[in-house]
Amino acid sequence: MNLAGQILAAVMGTIGFSVMFSVPREYYPLCGLVGGVGWLVYCLTLPQTSPEGATLAGTVLVVLLSRLCAVRRKCPVTLFLIPGIIPLVPGGGVYWTAYYIVTEQMDRAAQTGFEAVKIAVAIVLGIVFVFQVPQKVFRIGTKNRTAGDGKQGPKKS
Repeated sequence: MNLAGQILAAVMGTIGFSVMFSVPREYYPLCGLVGGVGWLVYCLTLPQTSPEGATLAGTVLVVLLSRLCAVRRKCPVTLFLIPGIIPLVPGGGVYWTAYYIVTEQMDRAAQTGFEAVKIAVAIVLGIVFVFQVPQKVFRIGTKNRTAGDGKQGPKKS
């Protein structure tokens, strides 16, 4: 499948999971954008690095975009993060690991299982790294700031 087809599939899959996770309908386009851009970064970085490195790069962008969308739309980051990360999840690797275990091909099960775990760890690390960025960074350029961002509002007389 060509790159445009893969991105379209990632966008549609992300929107499908948004529906399944009961994300409000108004956020479907942003969820699809987040998932599609994450997959684009994965595809563009894969030739230069390992699948784990490409997954880490895609995850970092998914989390950055999710946090930015959440601040701009004033909603929980999980509305964008959970569906947006779905295209990067190593579901195929987990499936083949289980298949190889059932068919008693333990060497192949260990190999595919280890690859799936490495990709899952890359996803976790990407999420943790980006969540270490302070929330106020994502509020730059927004009109309304909350009291928790370190800025004081106008003085009341």
